[in-house]
Amino acid sequence: MPDPDRLQLAREIYGAYGSGDRSVVERLLTDDFTFSSPPDVGIDRARYFERCWPNSETLEAFEFKRLVEAGDEVIVTYEATKTDGHRFCNTEVLTFAGEQICRAEVYFGWNLD
Repeated sequence: MPDPDRLQLAREIYGAYGSGDRSVVERLLTDDFTFSSPPDVGIDRARYFERCWPNSETLEAFEFKRLVEAGDEVIVTYEATKTDGHRFCNTEVLTFAGEQICRAEVYFGWNLD
């Protein structure tokens, strides 16, 4: 079986977040997925969908500034556009287990406007 294209999988999950397609996100996250950001360290998959998924309604698009694969991780820096036109920048580290993401670490950036 060929190695998964983790850069493409990363693009897919952000695309799904921007389009509001939760089914893609559910497919790409492992059952034991954990998420960490400054306000939410080590939350599980269920809590991630409760706390973080509703933000998808406020996001319109992602422009990738950096997509780097390093072993089982993909480092992503993006500029996001919200539905109100405001923009911000973040960096995230996605850890993969095969073709799914088992961990996400978010490092908040800054507002762009």
